[in-house]
Amino acid sequence: MKLKENYMLRQVADTFVVVPIGSEVENFNGMINLNGVGAFLWRLLETETTFEELLKAMTEEYEVDEETARKDLTGFVQQLEASNLLA
Repeated sequence: MKLKENYMLRQVADTFVVVPIGSEVENFNGMINLNGVGAFLWRLLETETTFEELLKAMTEEYEVDEETARKDLTGFVQQLEASNLLA
């Protein structure tokens, strides 16, 4: 899985925001706020990756057990899919 192009991740103070650029401005109004974990996953999704690769990276980067990470990652991916942000 991979994110659609034309979205830019930026850090503003202690918050990470994703805003559409280029042609996506017409399709997506607003911006997305992410926490640090969301921004970490967003960066990984800028290139083609699998759910299992994301899960492994998450458990290696953060002190979280696999069950909790899997649940949180599933929710994150579902939100991306619902917002039509995955290519």
